[in-house]
Amino acid sequence: MMALLAPNPLPSGLRLKRTTAAAARSPTVHPLPDELQLVADIRSPYNHIRVADVSPRATGHPLAGARLLLLDGPGNIHSLSFPRRADQPPLTATYLDAFATLPPLLPRPSLAVLGFGAGSAARALLHFYPDLSVHGWELDPAVLAVARDFFGLAELEKDHAARLSVHVGDALAAQAPPGGGGFGGAVVDMFAGGSVLPELQEPDTWRRLGGIVAPGGRMMVNCGGACVEAEEEGRHGEAVKDATLGAMAAAFGDGMVSVLHVDESWVAMTGPPVTVPEEAAAWKARLPPELRHFVDTWRPYRGTSGE
Repeated sequence: MMALLAPNPLPSGLRLKRTTAAAARSPTVHPLPDELQLVADIRSPYNHIRVADVSPRATGHPLAGARLLLLDGPGNIHSLSFPRRADQPPLTATYLDAFATLPPLLPRPSLAVLGFGAGSAARALLHFYPDLSVHGWELDPAVLAVARDFFGLAELEKDHAARLSVHVGDALAAQAPPGGGGFGGAVVDMFAGGSVLPELQEPDTWRRLGGIVAPGGRMMVNCGGACVEAEEEGRHGEAVKDATLGAMAAAFGDGMVSVLHVDESWVAMTGPPVTVPEEAAAWKARLPPELRHFVDTWRPYRGTSGE
């Protein structure tokens, strides 16, 4: 997750997150930095939605040439794409790319994306894994409309009609297809009001979400971190991240959560840590070269004092 509050062209000046917003809000809207051009400005019952382009001439900026989906008053980035890189793999150089490493670890080629946004994670997953089916959930239909109009989601749905299903609704209530035994795995990237969804700090929520995943499946989760600036006072990003990881550990058991620190965000993965060299090598062998470096960055979660 990154934020777009400062013009400093470094990852520390950005935060990225995606949300399934819980309620309409009217926070102070921060102006966009000079290197951004506003493309669309829409208000829905759930979100203040802005689409902005980062100038390709923003020399040294990590997102030069990107199109951003901004939600919430502070201007948090929830999805991004690079329209001028259509001939390259749909990677973002953010934590979103880590999600695309999950399919080789799954017992079946199906994945739920809980917190779909404009489809940045789904695009990479569909690109790299031609046998994978993806079901996405997004609460706000206006976000999906913007995704279709400005982020190529309509074309993605057309090109992968047999493999991509996008559902309007609460991702916390997502259900696996009947009779299928659960998804092979799930990607969880749910925020509201600039913070990890409060329900994700409750073990029972994780036990319920774990029920949509098949035995042996895994979940990969954006837990935020100190970089997150919530709209609600008292929800400091580091504390919310710790509470989210603690809830996951309580739900899935000791030794069943791993963590990855990337781009000022913490990503968690359920299941036995992949630390045995032979297992890590097998995982790498099934990944495209652009993603193999993520395998070596995972560490077993040992609580807030030993992440």
